[in-house]
Amino acid sequence: MREWTIKDNEFLRQYEVKIDGHLAKMEYSTQERKIFLTKLVVPTEIEDETFKEEFIRGVLSTIEDKQNVRVVPTSPQIVSFLRRNRRQYQELLPVGIRI
Repeated sequence: MREWTIKDNEFLRQYEVKIDGHLAKMEYSTQERKIFLTKLVVPTEIEDETFKEEFIRGVLSTIEDKQNVRVVPTSPQIVSFLRRNRRQYQELLPVGIRI
């Protein structure tokens, strides 16, 4: 995994990481104890599947550190990632959510 820091920008409701002056972000909204991951935006300058995977893993790790919070993916890219890594992140999903 690359060395960069994911920042939770609560004002803009997005997780951010800056690489070589370019900003990648994952937008979210919260409701009760759920985080809805709504959009993944990765600039073409840093876009590659390896980066996307690492960024999603980093955001999910950040969310895991919070207590009693569940993830509801609504972005197709994040749903696809969670489908491929279902066993690893199953506990982050709310009961009854199927991906």
